[in-house]
Amino acid sequence: MRSFSRVAVFSIFIFLFVHGCSSIDNLSQAFPIIEPDPGHTKLRLSREGLEAIERITTPIAAVSVIGPGRSGKSFLLNQLLSLSCYEGFGVGHTRDTETKGIWVWGAPLELDIDGVKTSVFYLDTEGFDSVGKSNVYDDRIFALATVMSSVLIYNLPEMVRETDISRLSFAVELAEEFYGRYIGQEVAFETAKLLWLIQRDFLLGKSVQEMIDEALRHVPNADGDKNIDQVNQIRDSLAIMGTNNTAFSLPLPHLQRTKLCDMKDDELDPVYVQKRKRLKEIVASIIRPKIVQGKPLTGKEFVSFLEQILEALNKGKIPSTGSLVEVFNKGILDQCLKLYGDLMDNLGLPASEDSLQKVHEGSKDAALNVFYEQHFGRYHAKRSAEKLVGEMEKIYKNYILANEFQSSKLCEALYTKCEDKMDQLQVLRLPSLAKFNAGFLHCNQSFERECIGPSKSSYELRMMKMLGKSKSLFIEKYNHKLFNWLVSFSLVMVILGRFVIKFILIEMGAWIVLIFLETYTRLFWSAESLYYNRVWHVIVATWETLVYSPILDLDRWAIPLGTIFAILVLHRQCKQSYHWLFPMHNNKKV
Repeated sequence: MRSFSRVAVFSIFIFLFVHGCSSIDNLSQAFPIIEPDPGHTKLRLSREGLEAIERITTPIAAVSVIGPGRSGKSFLLNQLLSLSCYEGFGVGHTRDTETKGIWVWGAPLELDIDGVKTSVFYLDTEGFDSVGKSNVYDDRIFALATVMSSVLIYNLPEMVRETDISRLSFAVELAEEFYGRYIGQEVAFETAKLLWLIQRDFLLGKSVQEMIDEALRHVPNADGDKNIDQVNQIRDSLAIMGTNNTAFSLPLPHLQRTKLCDMKDDELDPVYVQKRKRLKEIVASIIRPKIVQGKPLTGKEFVSFLEQILEALNKGKIPSTGSLVEVFNKGILDQCLKLYGDLMDNLGLPASEDSLQKVHEGSKDAALNVFYEQHFGRYHAKRSAEKLVGEMEKIYKNYILANEFQSSKLCEALYTKCEDKMDQLQVLRLPSLAKFNAGFLHCNQSFERECIGPSKSSYELRMMKMLGKSKSLFIEKYNHKLFNWLVSFSLVMVILGRFVIKFILIEMGAWIVLIFLETYTRLFWSAESLYYNRVWHVIVATWETLVYSPILDLDRWAIPLGTIFAILVLHRQCKQSYHWLFPMHNNKKV
């Protein structure tokens, strides 16, 4: 019996424990949903508050209050919820931050929005610029509130400063970028309605809305000042919110701020009470369900959405507001410039201008594709992309100069080679027009094939002039050299035919050629007249056939062949001399 009682008590204890751990009975209190890690650098989920949200099966809307620390955000939320400081969000009166991370009021307000029952949660965020936190931590809090909210109340004391605009634009871009990067597509959530709430409205002559519009207006920059240009780019990044900006002023509820939590409405400034009522109406009028991927989120979907955002923010190596987007993109710019340079180096120089331009365009597109895949921010990144293009164009100009130098160097070497070749052809031992033309054609073709790049056109003109002069000079001397060679050749053949070979036909042919050449030039006063004779043309054709062909080049082989021929003749002569000296040597008696 005693053991049964122990088992029953233990079972009841386990049931109450599990029931207490798995559910929250009292939702009328504030719960943390996002908490900082010990180092205040990253954020983590708090299941206690998320459980309260997951219960909701209707569409959800969230109203967040952001702003500097000690600016009265928690008190403002309690006022919007019609709760006292002791019932609602904790309000601190010390220099220490009361709210850590992001907190939610567990009991949502049920509103009918366009015929749809919507559960509205109010979120309190940790104030930025607190002591002992990194800028990155502030940025993540700011970004999460920007993404989660349907209405984002930017609670500011006194007036809007440039740092407030910069911080908000950065948070909007930060949230948009990392959500889009995590999902793997363009931003797919509707941005929050932004309500600029200016407290201590003592300004005269301008309404708060006019002050906000003026603060967000482009600053004239006729001189192209870079600092002003950056200020205007920050304003451009807020274009994602479009016409979602609303401004409202709220005076101090009472001069004694430390006693506000103990005061009733009848003790507060009547103007404050009246404007607080108006503020509630404005907030209720602009609330809309949170839309992601084209549909409103329920409690579980909202928590899943929050988990994705937080994971992306914690994984991302994001810069702080002070460094802005360009700092993060600098590493990507360097990587893209290196990729561009590596791709350009694959093209050996020199290259044709069209090839260089084509490789440049391809390398630039590849580098920009990598940049657009990895860059940070949509609006600030435009400036980084322009900077990347500018740097690539500078590098491309250096490649153009290097290509011109290499092209000039190559074409100059080919030109010099052809010039030397033409000089060698001018002094052929055996003048041959066919050999000259073959060398001329080879030079021209090799230059046309191997000389590439921007210097080719200028060197082509030089090449044409040089080849033209060389050919004219060769032709001018060709006939005279050939005439002298033929005369000398005829005399040699007369001697060989009469005394060495002793072949009468060779001797007679040589005499005929010699007599023709000598008598023709004597009769017609000059050798030039011979060059127009048909007989001369036949002689030239025969000479060219014997001297040069693709198989045999007598200019190269004349000396070796002449030497061999001379040795054979001498050998024959020696053999005949031997028979003359010893006449009886081979006579045999029969």
